[in-house]
Amino acid sequence: MNSFLVCALEPSANLHLKEVLKAYQKEYGKFELCGIYDENLCKEFKLDSKPLYSSHEFSAMGFVEVLPLIFKAKRAIKKLVSLALEKERENKDFKAVLCIDSPAFNIPLAKALKRADSKTKRIYYILPQVWAWKKGRIPVIEEHFDVLASILPFDSQFFTKSTYVGHPLLDEICEFKTSFDMQIILTKKEEQKTIAFLPGSRKSEIIRLMPIFRDLSTHFKGEKVLCVPPFNLDKMHLYGDVEGFKIESNTPNLLKRADFAFICSGTATLEAALVGTPFILAYKAKAVDIFIARLFVKLKYIGLANIFCDFANKEPLNPEFLQDEVSVKNLLNAYNKFDYKPFFAKVGFLKEYLSFGSAKNMAKILNEI
Repeated sequence: MNSFLVCALEPSANLHLKEVLKAYQKEYGKFELCGIYDENLCKEFKLDSKPLYSSHEFSAMGFVEVLPLIFKAKRAIKKLVSLALEKERENKDFKAVLCIDSPAFNIPLAKALKRADSKTKRIYYILPQVWAWKKGRIPVIEEHFDVLASILPFDSQFFTKSTYVGHPLLDEICEFKTSFDMQIILTKKEEQKTIAFLPGSRKSEIIRLMPIFRDLSTHFKGEKVLCVPPFNLDKMHLYGDVEGFKIESNTPNLLKRADFAFICSGTATLEAALVGTPFILAYKAKAVDIFIARLFVKLKYIGLANIFCDFANKEPLNPEFLQDEVSVKNLLNAYNKFDYKPFFAKVGFLKEYLSFGSAKNMAKILNEI
């Protein structure tokens, strides 16, 4: 039975990892995991072992919130390297080290493994956004990883040895809006509409956006649904007063039935775009994080769907509001002026652009490396 050392620190990374493991199990049978990941995967796949660290221990947002985790991350890296070397000495090597996203952790881990002369192959799945900032990391990444598995078609413009494996959301989304569904949205009365509110998954995101989303929701006559990730269902205090909202935790299902959505920047914006749910992006962060980001990140947009459109020389898909622009007045005004037809036209382009899911290709890489 193959064993893998996995580093999936973010909630989204664990969702993507789950699909890869499902594909691997279906095609190649049982496996074992070690490393950093959501402990719920142990129950899901009936694993005997538990993670060295739960991914929830490393969840943070922005430059300031990451700082307290630095020392913990260094200790974790040291422990992971020691474990890999111990396995190699016992001739029970991990089949591979699978690093998912989180460059601030995974690049130092890969460096430490190479310094320690670990022979275990290293895979980087979901590459850092070097097209946005820190292009100097490209040679470092290519030197320290054996396989670069990209989920963005344009990564190959920056990396010399990346392979496009598909996009994980096309594995995770089971239902998409049809042209009939889209036409229905155009004809619905306001009181018939379902409006979804997705204030993010991290504490800081939720605390900043929920007061605005709560006030905004009072302007809608139909069903109002608040999306709460499964791992936050026991932390409802973060959301404050949720009277007037229906609570749902299945993001794809909610987006499929919603007629419109207000979404915190993140993977959910691309998910909405692929499903075909019209939406507005809203993002508020600490002022210092925004200041630092604007110094280094040179992008017109922050939403993935808009970034994809920009790379393809197309007009943006959806409105974006940042920081002080995020107000009830601005969001409501953008909703009332939303142009649905150009949005629906670009949904097909995005699905064609990304082409296929990544789980089967990643499972194949894990099996063949």
